[in-house]
Amino acid sequence: MRVLLSSYGSRGDIEPLAALGAGLQSLGAEAIVCAPPEAEFAELLNRAGLPLVPAFSSVRDWVQTAKESGLGLPRLAAVMVAAQFEVMAAAATGCDAIVATGLFPSVAAARAVAETLGIPFVCAVFCPLLLPSPHHPPFEYPGQPHPPGMTDNRALWTFNIEAKQALFGEAVNTHRASIGLPLVDNVRDHIFTRRPWLASDPVLGAWQATDMIDAVQTGAWILPDDRPLPVDLAAFLDAGPPPVYIGFGSMAMSVAGGTPGDAARIAIEAVRAQGHRVILARGWANLAQVDDREDCLAIAEVNQQALFCRVAAVVHHGGAGTTTTAARAGAPQVVVPQVVDQPFWARRVAELGIGAAHDGPVPTLDSLSDALGIALAPETRARATEVAGTIRGDGAMVAARMMIDLIER
Repeated sequence: MRVLLSSYGSRGDIEPLAALGAGLQSLGAEAIVCAPPEAEFAELLNRAGLPLVPAFSSVRDWVQTAKESGLGLPRLAAVMVAAQFEVMAAAATGCDAIVATGLFPSVAAARAVAETLGIPFVCAVFCPLLLPSPHHPPFEYPGQPHPPGMTDNRALWTFNIEAKQALFGEAVNTHRASIGLPLVDNVRDHIFTRRPWLASDPVLGAWQATDMIDAVQTGAWILPDDRPLPVDLAAFLDAGPPPVYIGFGSMAMSVAGGTPGDAARIAIEAVRAQGHRVILARGWANLAQVDDREDCLAIAEVNQQALFCRVAAVVHHGGAGTTTTAARAGAPQVVVPQVVDQPFWARRVAELGIGAAHDGPVPTLDSLSDALGIALAPETRARATEVAGTIRGDGAMVAARMMIDLIER
């Protein structure tokens, strides 16, 4: 039994697939992962014992190409659908099913590969807001703002079908026609399918049943990490009271009129003002220390599961993975949301009482200090500890068993 797992996106899209792949392997199935060929993704998948099939381009190269080309989203989608299909069609030889997540054109390519091979296909998402529901509105796409005055969620999701068709319909259907597949007049529902998998924790991001889609919530897909912390980081932690972690993952964080370095400086100053030491994760923005004081340590990618158990709070961008990891560790959080689902996770952190949601994507010294004041309060720590015991860790195994059952039907 062989399953192709596909994603095109950041680490937050790739690591859950690694968890699912590890779960499948533990049940005796073979799993391979098609993902961008970033070195950190290759290292992650190697640690999970999963082979990497390189996607058509690295994420950083694709972002640069998109900027320099000046092409709009529909044209860029056409390039990605065709290129990803070619890669995945070769990788899927001998596979019994495909699970896909990440950017919509890449998922569309995976869906087409599954159709050409006649094998089961599963679309997976990591946030309930990505799926049609009367309980929340869809995200707005560039160039496709919601109609003025339209506030009913069902109506907005109907408009979302039109928006996705306008942005991706030509790219998807032109490619489908070229490989002999029938055209579709609703690319959104065709790609999502009627029964997508929602890989989010029910406490952090619960799914409410609806007649609009038959989503299956598995729980978050978490890859166990037993790596020891680097020697210098362990020594820093041992040398004083718990520090505050600052990390924005793949986000190019900045402040108004400034740079990612300005955001790092403001965050460090805000933490120091609270009397705490700082651990600064460099991330994709390559954040760096602002001085040579010994109360701050800049680090590369490390075992967050081990680290977050030893920090006073976690300041981050609100990715689903970081939010879940911090919640499982019982670490209070400050979420500075930037895009897509991150405001949702920020709101959930605040609603659960396990941290603070920063008001908007641009931090200032005062705004971040206020949020830190909430996160570092004793009652927030107590609540975070309480909620930590309710966060499930078996989502990947639940999904792996579901996939085995789907193939064996």
